[in-house]
Amino acid sequence: MNRIEQLIEELCPDGVEFKELSMVAEIGTGSSNGNEATDSGKYPLYVRSKIVKRIDTFEFDEEAIIIPGEGGIGEIFHYINGKYALHQRAYRIKVISSEISTKFLCYYMMSNFKEFILQKAVNATVISIRKPMIAKFPIPLPPLPIQQEIVTILDTFTALDASLQAELEARRKQYEHYRNQLLNFEGKEVEWKSLGEVCDIFDGTHQTPKYTNEGVRFVSVENIKALYETKKCISKFDYENLYKIKPQLNDVFMTRIGSIGACAIVDRDEELAFYVTLTLIRPNQNIVKSKFIKFFIESSLGQIELRKRTLVNAVPIKINLGEIGKIKIPLPPLSEQERIVGILDKFDALVSSTGSATGGIPAEIAARRKQYEYYREKLLSFEIKGNK
Repeated sequence: MNRIEQLIEELCPDGVEFKELSMVAEIGTGSSNGNEATDSGKYPLYVRSKIVKRIDTFEFDEEAIIIPGEGGIGEIFHYINGKYALHQRAYRIKVISSEISTKFLCYYMMSNFKEFILQKAVNATVISIRKPMIAKFPIPLPPLPIQQEIVTILDTFTALDASLQAELEARRKQYEHYRNQLLNFEGKEVEWKSLGEVCDIFDGTHQTPKYTNEGVRFVSVENIKALYETKKCISKFDYENLYKIKPQLNDVFMTRIGSIGACAIVDRDEELAFYVTLTLIRPNQNIVKSKFIKFFIESSLGQIELRKRTLVNAVPIKINLGEIGKIKIPLPPLSEQERIVGILDKFDALVSSTGSATGGIPAEIAARRKQYEYYREKLLSFEIKGNK
């Protein structure tokens, strides 16, 4: 920050000039359609999402910023320097002024464009934008050395994020490999039993509850990755009347409608209400450990067992409660279960945990992104010339 402050004091002590985007950049759309995309396409095809498709022909060869015209307004930005194709409802922003760098403009838009667009909206969200709205966006024009210094700093954060994402993906693949290997008991002398023989299995409520601001947390399939972060609650009265079975410590939730076979362990002594999209599995801890069940169901062999009993033609796909009890699971000795769980717990914490104390990569990514957003905000705040 000291270097930036020094440059500002030296090069623009009276503030910086602002211009509307249309005065420094060309704004336009493409003519390609998403259905023209091919997996092996030679060039990137930018549509209206974070996902970049591929295509065999290109429309532009330039340095530009791509934003969607619909959906994800102020959330999605692509920087491109080369050949690409563009969807009809996505916008390209090409700098035509020597006063500003494209990378600097991209970072500035990422930091400020959404707020600007929301100020123009009647509602709290913006569904679509048109060229005149984009054209009016005010852009600061600090001297190029300041722009370059800011870009260098923010590029460092971006590169670190990409490196952490690559590390996370590599560790996930490693985790899946060891999970599948450790939980593959084919050809081994291990007893197999149906889940219903070693667990009690319960259904969630089929009634859409009346949500409240406080009370008992209510979870469904969308909360399986973070049970206790749900914002939905039901009243204590409804909880007592809708549920004969209350979740207990070490119970296992499993998704059974729409998304099949994702699991979570009840690891807090806290009341939870649950919807029919989840089933509650209560293991006999003298025979099988909760986390062993979770890791097995999520393994490739466990997913094969699930698919045997899943109604894949139903809309949405589902597995009936009675069929869950028929799922076959291996039952090695408890000591072996605990050994396997101990190994997989470490991998799971590394690739899934968002808590800083666990050293999980997602937690590191979240911390670095928060730091990046802080510095981006600080670095990209400028006094308007003449207002100082």
